[in-house]
Amino acid sequence: MADTLASLADSFKNMGVTRAYGTPVNLGGEEIVPVALVSFGFGGGTESEDGASGGGGGGFVVPLGIYHTVNGKPAFRPNTVVMLVCLVPLVAVAGRALRRAVSVARK
Repeated sequence: MADTLASLADSFKNMGVTRAYGTPVNLGGEEIVPVALVSFGFGGGTESEDGASGGGGGGFVVPLGIYHTVNGKPAFRPNTVVMLVCLVPLVAVAGRALRRAVSVARK
């Protein structure tokens, strides 16, 4: 059990800012830094009457864009496809709220 916890602790040392902001890459004479949304989680079980226990974990990474320099100043360039996909739930909820507001206003 101690080996498992030590292994888990070592793996979490690599999480956080170093995963959200990638290693700078030189592309065409310009240095860019990839930016991502990183999320992870895990859970564990306990022993029951039959002695069974379990656990698991998972995560995901969403590429948000890059930082690059424009006229000597850092600028963020978003990944437009990901931004549009992330906006779909927001637009859906806003549309539903607007539809309800209009139906209430008509009454």
